[in-house]
Amino acid sequence: MRPNMKYIYTFIQKFIPAFLLSVSAFTVQAAGLPTLEDPSRGKGTGIKQTLQNYGFDMVMLVALFVISAMFIGVCYHAYITFSEIHTGKKTWGQFGLTVAVGAMLLVIGIWLLTEATGIL
Repeated sequence: MRPNMKYIYTFIQKFIPAFLLSVSAFTVQAAGLPTLEDPSRGKGTGIKQTLQNYGFDMVMLVALFVISAMFIGVCYHAYITFSEIHTGKKTWGQFGLTVAVGAMLLVIGIWLLTEATGIL
């Protein structure tokens, strides 16, 4: 089955200007983008070392997310324990223990992730 040439011509006639306009708009936008920042450990002597330095920065970012998730988890558990004090299910001693253990877990987590990234 042969397609109608009129439809193909109309499609090309509408597609080419739209494509060129979008490409030119992209190049104008890309001209204002800032340059890529060097990693925190420096640029490195070669591409391999530079990529390793970028990898270190990515691992540090993941470690930051892990610590943030731990902090949110400790805060959530402390909040739940605090709210259960008013219903009589928990005591103030359990709340204090929750906060103390949570703070200790955060300190240990930060120390472990700092040691782990120090290996890199």
